[in-house]
Amino acid sequence: MNTKQKDIRWLVSVALMAAIVILLANTPLGMIQLPIIKATTVHIPVIIGAVLLGPLAGAILGATFGICSIISNTMAPTLLSFAFSPFFSTTGIAGGIKAVWIAVGCRILIGVAAGWLWILFKNLKIPAPVGLALTGFLGSMVNTVFVMGSIYLLFAQQYAEAKQVALSAVFGLVMTTVTASGIPEAIAAAVLVDVIGLALLKAMPRIMPQTRAKKSAESAA
Repeated sequence: MNTKQKDIRWLVSVALMAAIVILLANTPLGMIQLPIIKATTVHIPVIIGAVLLGPLAGAILGATFGICSIISNTMAPTLLSFAFSPFFSTTGIAGGIKAVWIAVGCRILIGVAAGWLWILFKNLKIPAPVGLALTGFLGSMVNTVFVMGSIYLLFAQQYAEAKQVALSAVFGLVMTTVTASGIPEAIAAAVLVDVIGLALLKAMPRIMPQTRAKKSAESAA
């Protein structure tokens, strides 16, 4: 297979994974509405895509997730939509830029981190089931830690007002969210990325344009 064919196959594969991200993002399974925030599962195909197609694909899929997040928080706003949609900024242009960072920038980091983590685990000769589970868990935690950490650093005052608590209580609330929501999401991601990723590495190694994809599939067997 020549380079052009590989590039086309890679682009088609990324497009298919992006379609899954968009589909999940627009169903209750992708963004589960909670009283003050939306718990997400859309990061799971982002992580799987990064494993199958590499960090660049992961970044593209993460950006797709982020754009869907902006649309969702704009069309169906919650108390924290000011942190995810520039159209609900309470501090003008600066707040809008911060919201784009949280909604899109932090989600791009999911794919980049997951892609490079998988490469690292393969280079360390870690068995595929273990490497996939670790990639799923850590990739999900990148989402939670960077999103909630950015909210704390960039929107602490607005977060306190939305929650109707003192500014000094924001850190504890953020850590509660990371623990109560982020860790269960990460465990779920570890299981799903492990099961789905292992199946895809075995069944569809050709969707990856690089020859090392075949080695990944073989190591997963």
